Amino acid sequence: MVTGERIRYRVAPRDVPPVKAARRLHLTLHEFEQKKEELFRRGFPRSDETTGMFDLAAIDAWMDQRGKPSTAPNRPKDAREVLAGRFK
Repeated sequence: MVTGERIRYRVAPRDVPPVKAARRLHLTLHEFEQKKEELFRRGFPRSDETTGMFDLAAIDAWMDQRGKPSTAPNRPKDAREVLAGRFK
């Protein structure tokens, strides 16, 4: 090994392969593969398009926000409600 390439400090990766993303959710890789489309629909962060790796910080942020009430204002159901509010 070349001296300049020697690892001095352990680096905890932030981007991880699918098997470790699955483990973060306490799932096997097989279970994760079966559930991932539903997870994506619920806002679970997708893997990086170049590396295929998942961002652990994004996964943790997604898990932190689950179950919290939405702070977004109620959206009108249709345009009539929007217009009714504007012309009062």
